[in-house]
Amino acid sequence: MTRIGSASVLVVALLALTASACHRRPDRRSAGAPSDPADSLAVALPEGSRGIAVAPVERAELADYLDIPAHIQADPTRVVLIYAPVSGRLLTVDVRPEDVVQPGQVLATLASSDLAAALAAYRQAQADARVKQQELERSRALYEHNVIALRDYQQAQADAQSAAAALAGARERLELLDADPDSSSDRLAVRAPRAGVVTDVSAAPGQFAKSLDKSTPLCTIADLSSVWAVGDVYERDLATIHVGQRAVVTAAAYSDEPRSGTVAAISSVLDTTTRTLKVRVVLANPGTRLKPDMFAMIRVVRAIRRAVLVPEAAVLREGLTAYVYVQRSPGHFARRAVILGGDTDRRQVEVTSGLSPGDTVVIEGVELLRAAAGPS
Repeated sequence: MTRIGSASVLVVALLALTASACHRRPDRRSAGAPSDPADSLAVALPEGSRGIAVAPVERAELADYLDIPAHIQADPTRVVLIYAPVSGRLLTVDVRPEDVVQPGQVLATLASSDLAAALAAYRQAQADARVKQQELERSRALYEHNVIALRDYQQAQADAQSAAAALAGARERLELLDADPDSSSDRLAVRAPRAGVVTDVSAAPGQFAKSLDKSTPLCTIADLSSVWAVGDVYERDLATIHVGQRAVVTAAAYSDEPRSGTVAAISSVLDTTTRTLKVRVVLANPGTRLKPDMFAMIRVVRAIRRAVLVPEAAVLREGLTAYVYVQRSPGHFARRAVILGGDTDRRQVEVTSGLSPGDTVVIEGVELLRAAAGPS
């Protein structure tokens, strides 16, 4: 072969190699818009591929919350300690803990000599008032006929008034005991003064109850239709909470049932040991599902700020690193590392670094892109 022929063959071979290189499949990382230094593992998909949805990144208002550990407490103004109104021996105790009672329901029955004495005093006062009234009427007739002096008539009036007052006092005593004035029994029924739940019973039949010098009540009734959530807020957080502020309370027993309320009071006294103050939130309690001493969490808004938020589904996590897929051009995507903040209550995640408003991220189908990209 001549030199000219050899040169021709070499030129043809070089042209073939050049044409072959021009027809190779383009690199996935070179497609689309100019790459961001933070982008990696570019992926190209046919335009209009199903299962992929994108959305622009925008800033939104994000609340920073203050969580205050708390416990449920009965409203003290709705708790009644039931004492025996008179001394006596308990015959029956008709309620048990957790019983629901209504106003006027019998809680216990006791036999009391004090009640018998009160009934006797009432009857004596009745008789005395009747006699004094008759004497007054007789004195009035005698005075009108000038038989007795005015002084005697006035004395009869005073005696009648005194007897009437004594009768009224004896009747009020029986009404206070909720006893029937016409009854001659020494048995007294202790009744519920209000509706509620019996939270404690500390008496038993046969026990001798003293109305004044016995400190232990017969039972305790609590109206739990409204309860308190009482928490301890540190003094450093006091500036972020105020009376009237909206609060959300979540009981540990019902973690999926947050309840709305307002901050009703903040303690004026600092606990010098824990450096905390008491915070109270009043809650409606339909069905009395919240029980005293349950653990709960009070959440109030500490501050509102603007932040970059993306849906939880847009984030891929690999170990301690998080990624999103950014659209560089239609059908072309690149993986970008991001730094996350906290989760929100809107199924979104805050991105503190790696994204800016105006970026377009994949919000559905990130797993498809990861599969298309292959091993990283």
